[in-house]
Parts: sequence; structure tokens; C-alpha cells
Amino acid sequence: MNMPTIPKGALDGIRVLDMTRVIAGPYAGQILGDLGAEVIKIERQGEGDDIRRLGPPWLKDDKGEDREDESTYGQSVNRNKLSLTIDYAQTEGAQLIRDLAAKSDVLLENYRTGTLSKYGLDYEELRKINPRLIYCSVTGFGQTGPYAGRSGYDYLVQAMAGVMSVTGPRDGESGAGPTRVGVPIADVCGGLYAAIGILAALNHRNVSGEGQHIDISLFDAQVSALMNTFSSYFNSGKELGRTGNDHPSAAPYGVYPVDDGFILIATFNDREFSRLARLVGHAEWIEDPRFAKNGARVANRQALADLLTAALKGKSKAEWEKLFNDGTVSCGPINGMPDLERDPHALERGTVVNMHHPINGTIRTAASPLRLSASPVSYRSAPPTIGEHTDQILQDLMGLDHAAIAGLRERNII
Repeated sequence: MNMPTIPKGALDGIRVLDMTRVIAGPYAGQILGDLGAEVIKIERQGEGDDIRRLGPPWLKDDKGEDREDESTYGQSVNRNKLSLTIDYAQTEGAQLIRDLAAKSDVLLENYRTGTLSKYGLDYEELRKINPRLIYCSVTGFGQTGPYAGRSGYDYLVQAMAGVMSVTGPRDGESGAGPTRVGVPIADVCGGLYAAIGILAALNHRNVSGEGQHIDISLFDAQVSALMNTFSSYFNSGKELGRTGNDHPSAAPYGVYPVDDGFILIATFNDREFSRLARLVGHAEWIEDPRFAKNGARVANRQALADLLTAALKGKSKAEWEKLFNDGTVSCGPINGMPDLERDPHALERGTVVNMHHPINGTIRTAASPLRLSASPVSYRSAPPTIGEHTDQILQDLMGLDHAAIAGLRERNII
């Protein structure tokens, strides 16, 4: 019987050494792993990635008890990886990494600028061993500039790169003040740009045969993602400031109360507003000079919000969501994680991926948003435990026998 052919991932045959910790770098490595690359996660001997201990909440063991060396956070960015523990501060450990780099396509690291050069593991040294190596450095502030030597965590970068200046309630409103985005958005942007840069460098290598160094800064990545916030100030001199749940340039575009909770209504043009006005029984708003054009609606935002809130009384979230979407007005619920778990669209799209895990049997991770028709992503292995694949990698890839591996372990190299 002919078995169906499973398409290879887009990065099948690419080997990545992932020397990163916490979020941004590991996220980039996971993206490459999802796309089919072989990703070897190099971790600190004995301790592993810092994110393993960033909890609670923790993974449960087979007895239902918390494993305080394995956070749930770490499971979000480390699937499709093999874990190898090495003490690269020792000469033999650094040499093992050099030997691995000679056999790899990509090295991904997020140590403070200059750290790896102390051990002969910087780009200039490794390119001598492997001129085709793509070496991606992910740091808080980059390889150059007055902040290059600083550590840079997501929250700090959100503050320094301007995100918190436009996040949170307006001055004078309850809870006013700079507010962080609830997900590590600077880390996410940094990880995405690292993956994009690596893909670009791989294509460049296909043409030129040469590797290169990629300098990714969380600060740069976050500034580049400021979008209208950046463009407004740098092109008109206007700071958008904090607007809470309102959009600074569109109305009505925000959270509105209904009989059993709240819904999100998003009208981004005059056509959609006209449809909304008719659906709530107020077609006269279409000709009202306060609301006829988007600029006027923004200027009269509060008056419109008051009228719309009154018009929404009498129906539930589900009723308004159906009415608006049937009428081509963007509207949706404000979901928590339990809502997302049973959302029919999320279920149909396979947004939650179940994977076997050695600690508690099963973990669930968010599916990759990359849907490629010819070379789809795959979910081959759950995030590894610390050093889970050390012996396997040293045997299969480095050709070391059991005695050599035992010797490294006795000397605390692995």
C-alpha cells in the first residue's frame, strides 16, 4: 500500500544552535524549529534556561504536584528543540560548541554584548571555522550605541521604546498612568525579527555562499513596531498619548457595554459606520455633521460613545455579535483563555496543539500561525527537559563514544 508522502518542512536540513534564554531568542528558535530546522538548545549545565524557573504557574508532575524547575512559561517558546547542557566557561565546553558550530548553519545567541567573545565563541572567531555560519545576536539594545552593554528585558524595553507612553487610560481617568502591554510584546517583536533576519541571511547564503552576523535589538524591534504612534510624532509633531480602549484615529472603535457584558466594535471607515448606524436603528447619524466623517467622529468621540452605548441596550453579546457581523460591521467578544479554548474558529483552525511531554504526559501549545501549503510546519517534539538529548547529540552528531561522554560528565563539562 502506498503511504501518503509527508511534505518536508521549509527549513528541512538546516541545523540551528540555539544559545538563547528567556523569551525573544527561544521564540525565534521555535519558529525555525516549527519550519523544520533541527534546533539544538544549548543550556547552562545544571541550571538550564532561566525561564524554566520563571513561575508560578508550574508544570505538574505525574503525581499532580508542582515542578518548580519547569514553568508553564518556558513551554511557550521551546518546542521542536533538542536540549544539550554544556559548561562553555570551561575550555573543553567551549571547544564542543565550536565543533558544533562547524557543523551548523545558524547560531542564535542572546548574551550581553561581548560575553561570548571571552570564550572564543563570537562571530569573528566562529566564522573562521565556518564561513557559511549565520550568527544572530539578540540583545536588549544591540551591538553598538551607548546602551549596548546594558541588559534589556521586555518590560524595560516597552518603557524605553515608547510603548508605555500610549498604553493605559487617559490622564484624569481611573487608573491613568503608563501601562505595559500584557504580553511580552518587545520580546515577541525581537523574536520575529530575528527569525526574519535568519531567513533573509539563508537566502543570501544560497546566492553568495557566505554567512553573516545579524544584530537584533529588542529596542529597535519595538520602535519599528510603534506604527502610527511613531509616524504621528515624527511626521506631524503630534504625540498620540494614552487613549485607553479607544483608537486614537478612529471612532467608534473600542469596548462597549451590552446587557450581559462587553463587546468590541471596530469601524475603520465611513462605509462601515453607516452600516452600524442603520443596524442600531439610528440612520440619522449618517448625516449628522458630528459623525458623518471619521475625523468628526474622533473629535466628537464621547458624544458618539454615549449615544451608541444607549442604543446597544436590550441585546446580549451574542445577539449583537451576530447582528453586526451579518451586517458587515466588525464586532467580537472579549475572550479570556477559557473562551478561546472553546471558540469554534480556534477549534476549526487547530489553534491549540497537544503534544506528549515527559513530565506530565501532555502539554498544549499555541499553533504556529504560518500556514504553508507545500511545506507546512510540524509539531515534532514538546519542549525538552534540561539536557534531555545531551548523550544523543554527542553520540550521533559529534561521534563521541560512551567513555568520552562519561569523561565529560565527570569533569562537569556536560
